[in-house]
Amino acid sequence: MSRLPVVVGVGVTPFAPDRSDSNVRDLMAEAVLDCMNDAGLESLDAVEHGVTSYESDHFNRQMTLGAILHDQIGMTPRPNVRVEGGGATGALALRTAWAHIQSGLCDSILVYGCEMNGRSVSSQTANQLFALSADFDWEMMVGGTYTGFYAAMMRAHCQKYGTTEEQFAHVAVRNRHNAQFNPIAQKPMAITIDDVMNSRPVAEPYKLLDCSLLSDGAAAILLATEAWARAHSPAFTTRPPVYFVATGCGSDTMRLGDRYPHLTNFRGKQAAAQQAYAMAGIRNPLQEIDVAELYDSYSGVEIQAVEDLGFVEHGHGGAAVADGLFDLDGALPVNTSGGLLGRGAPVGATGIVQAIEIAQQLWGVVDSRRRVQDARRGLTDTHAGIGTICVVNIFERRA
Repeated sequence: MSRLPVVVGVGVTPFAPDRSDSNVRDLMAEAVLDCMNDAGLESLDAVEHGVTSYESDHFNRQMTLGAILHDQIGMTPRPNVRVEGGGATGALALRTAWAHIQSGLCDSILVYGCEMNGRSVSSQTANQLFALSADFDWEMMVGGTYTGFYAAMMRAHCQKYGTTEEQFAHVAVRNRHNAQFNPIAQKPMAITIDDVMNSRPVAEPYKLLDCSLLSDGAAAILLATEAWARAHSPAFTTRPPVYFVATGCGSDTMRLGDRYPHLTNFRGKQAAAQQAYAMAGIRNPLQEIDVAELYDSYSGVEIQAVEDLGFVEHGHGGAAVADGLFDLDGALPVNTSGGLLGRGAPVGATGIVQAIEIAQQLWGVVDSRRRVQDARRGLTDTHAGIGTICVVNIFERRA
């Protein structure tokens, strides 16, 4: 039987700006218990390995948090690894789990991620901590921030291709609309293009409603071989099997200035997509993918992503978004969960909850108002920094 991983169970907490009613350990336990219930497991005794996903010791105020969480959920003395890769952390954790199962290191692996970065520190401190993920010596010391870097990239995109602020405002409107039908979403909103355009300027061309959210939250997903799933999970045979069929990873220069004059798009994302498509046998992603969760840290980033993932040609993303190609009733629905803009983004959980959304779409169990009918193949796209690390994962229903 194939060693291709299947999704056995999923669990997630609501995402919120402030979960001061809880702590990172209890949030993680909440998501893991939800995952166990979803898989029909009474305990984790049969699960052989763990992968912990979180970005910052500083946000969570704890060093070696992976070991603590592994202990907290009762997984000792089984092996565990902690994965970190900025905004791509959760997707990298899934990629790590995929490799563990495919290589034969284990037959089952729990991937769990969390972050408490909504209110654990002030906004100013949060910006400083995120800036530490950039090149400290060359960028942070001259006042560089990720909002500024992303804004510079989008300004270059606008200048080269004629992309407009109204076009990427459509992303902000649509994703927050989708979030209204997601019970875990942090910021569901019914807003208009004018609302986005009239919101407070942040860094040209971005305004407040173009920006995603810091969140507190946790997510967990159990992957295994099909043989393990059939032997241990009562829930596995009650729904169509969803396989984790492909993964790709790419990178780019740490400093944005080193990419000049090629600032409009994410080279690492293009590389990651090409790897994943080759592995999954995909030739025409717009026609062969049914639903996608993309990394929309800022509204314009989704436009860059649909181009880099090959859904449309470079320079055509803005028009495609504005024309509704990626709306719920479009050719390829994108960010049905609400994305980072509407659902929220606890960094270590973000890539994992993207995969959860895809699995649930393929199972057909999400709210009918945001469900993609008869979806068979879904993609997640996540990146760190300004596309410094990019990960594309692909899932497929085979029943």
